[in-house]
Amino acid sequence: MAQLEQCGGTSSDSWVVAGRTFHSRLIVGTGKYRDYQENADAAEAAGAEMVTVAVRRVNLTDPNEPMLVDYLKPDRFTFLPNTAGCFTGEDAVRTLRLAREAGDWNLVKLEVLSDPETLYPDMVETLRALEMLVADGFDVMVYASDDPVMARRLEDAGAAAIMPLGAPIGSGLGLQNKLNLRLIAEQAGVPVLVDAGIGTPSDAAIAMELGCDAVLLNTAIAEAQDPIGMARAMKLAVEAGRLAYLSGRMPTRKYGSASSPEHGKIS
Repeated sequence: MAQLEQCGGTSSDSWVVAGRTFHSRLIVGTGKYRDYQENADAAEAAGAEMVTVAVRRVNLTDPNEPMLVDYLKPDRFTFLPNTAGCFTGEDAVRTLRLAREAGDWNLVKLEVLSDPETLYPDMVETLRALEMLVADGFDVMVYASDDPVMARRLEDAGAAAIMPLGAPIGSGLGLQNKLNLRLIAEQAGVPVLVDAGIGTPSDAAIAMELGCDAVLLNTAIAEAQDPIGMARAMKLAVEAGRLAYLSGRMPTRKYGSASSPEHGKIS
């Protein structure tokens, strides 16, 4: 019972990636918002401790323009640089090396895309880039297909976390292959985070119920009619899904099962 009481976003329910401990299991992005202030307000409402940053698309260094770090403070949030928009391993590695030079960031998110239409990961290039980054001393969280076999290979190659997609990036379609996500979560020795495809809080809750360690999302909050309200809803959904997973769901049955006991009934 103590374990269940501690869940729900309190300091006692934590997860660890690459030696770093986090208490929030919801990671949010930094794109598609009207401005950096709305982005910061949404991140706070979500209770996030980590935000992912597209190095190529967000201003981190030009003081003559609005800078992300003026709104989402690096001493409040862990920045997770990512390689959004990269289509080759070399391009991804180069991007993250530049990010490390700019902000001394070593925990990074790798994504190598196959094409601009589906935005599915190119897993051959992803695995190759992962090996280069690990050899270069990075702690790498990897955006991946929902393939349990490839997830094992990524972990064997040194991935700090596996981040299988729920559906195409920005689609909001929800979890398309719950079986594979559950298999990946069950077999992994590193954190598993659903990344991409979340559209509603119920999607986020299901991801947590499957046994995933956390959820990363962006568009579902940024494109909501009320991003701040949706951020709060996602926070609660992740907490509820986590508590449901720890509590253990009831078994499914082929037929109905009466809620009231049979003994002692009036005949």
